[in-house]
Amino acid sequence: MRPIIQLFEQLLAPTARRFHQALDDPKSTQTSVQREICDRLIASEYGKALKIRSVADWQRVPIVDYDALAPWIGNPQHHKHRQIPLTPEPILFYERTSGSSGAVKWIPYTQSLRRSFNQMFCVWAHDLIAHGPKFSTGKLYACISPQLNASDSQSLQDDLDYLDGWLRWFLRPWLVMPEGLNRLHDAHLFKHQLALALLQAEKLEIISIWSPSFLQVHLKYIQENQELLRAELQGRMSRDRLQLLSEDNIPWTQLWSNLKLISCWDSANAADQAKGLRSQFPGVLIQGKGLLATEAPMTIPLIAAQGYVPVLDEVFFEFEDDTGSLHDLHELSIGQEYTIILSQKGGLYRYQIGDRIRVTHFYRNTPCLEFRGRHQVISDLVGEKLHETFVHNALNSINLQGTHFKSLVPVANPPHYILLLDSAIETPEIIAQQLDKALSQSHHYYRARSLGQLAPPQVLISNQIPEILALHRVCTGSIWGGIKHQILATSPINTELLQKFKSVDS
Repeated sequence: MRPIIQLFEQLLAPTARRFHQALDDPKSTQTSVQREICDRLIASEYGKALKIRSVADWQRVPIVDYDALAPWIGNPQHHKHRQIPLTPEPILFYERTSGSSGAVKWIPYTQSLRRSFNQMFCVWAHDLIAHGPKFSTGKLYACISPQLNASDSQSLQDDLDYLDGWLRWFLRPWLVMPEGLNRLHDAHLFKHQLALALLQAEKLEIISIWSPSFLQVHLKYIQENQELLRAELQGRMSRDRLQLLSEDNIPWTQLWSNLKLISCWDSANAADQAKGLRSQFPGVLIQGKGLLATEAPMTIPLIAAQGYVPVLDEVFFEFEDDTGSLHDLHELSIGQEYTIILSQKGGLYRYQIGDRIRVTHFYRNTPCLEFRGRHQVISDLVGEKLHETFVHNALNSINLQGTHFKSLVPVANPPHYILLLDSAIETPEIIAQQLDKALSQSHHYYRARSLGQLAPPQVLISNQIPEILALHRVCTGSIWGGIKHQILATSPINTELLQKFKSVDS
């Protein structure tokens, strides 16, 4: 298998070489990409409505969010001709975002946008083969999500669907992908079938997922259903591997002794969960995904760069600082934070995606960008105006040792906050007192508590909380494998969901 991996590296080398050359001259690369994207805009009905005739008119293109573009995107279920006013290129499909709040968004995909994701994957894969662990089997599990509601049929369920046909064909023999898994509608059956497939994949080397919690849910299922799984796998696994399934704490690195890489989110709200995976899989490279959204690929983790480099030859970037000034990629400063405005090849121009980054260092003349979280995530029940960054710092200041999942959620009646944890060493009462004190560092929160507008915060602890929350989000339109758990929810929690949390906490 090693010669095939080396052949794959050679196939990817030209794409990787062009990308690294682009990193040497970010200014001219971005100018070229901007011109190409502007040409698409000029040829579109949207561009004609804005009277954009050349790249010199770029500043007249409005900076927009999804709501502003929604009338131009329309309802994907009503598009018979697969053509929309935002781009002259035909639409291949629509992908539903799995955003953490708000209504479902449908992002149109063109062949050019798919190629942008494809190029990102090729550069990433080449860097891993050239500079990462020495892969030998190539066996890969790429995230698959179940169709738990009817609208899932409009959306991608297999990560490889983001890639071009030749690359999907090349990778297919290496995949751990049970047939029909993505068509299952029952969450329990999905977990069971995936557990069987993963347990039988003795030569598994790579796990590629989005949220670390997705993998944690399935590891938990295996741990809690050892006897059932062992009985079903009799004769399909070696005696030694079956024996590992009988241990009180399954030694995951022995069960998958070939595992070398887990690719997942590891920044901002996913940092704690990724840390949990690192403790469960010592010796395995837990590599962050970089900044990758349904709307566009934005950064790639490169081992050679020791950070995340922007996909500067496919996406045009503008960056807004805290004063409202805009900067091009080559104008960014180390240590500064910015909000991303992107333009991509699928019809989104000057799109305010809401992601915030910090410049960590430069690699080959190009700034490396670390994801810091969402811009302006605020919860405000009675005027307390809690900001995500403040909440993140407040939670870091209290004793949450042993915790890998945390989310602060508002409750409307009576107004107060509940901290959801998967585990903790301290009691809920002690943590609640520490939380109240930490949040009271905010003047607005302290005043609301002093006036009795906010009741004291509560703490609920259960290892079932992440899964309950994930399944609730799936049933309301999110894709399981891509769910981003918020460190601060901005809308009051659903009463029925709150009762589920309280029932497992009691």
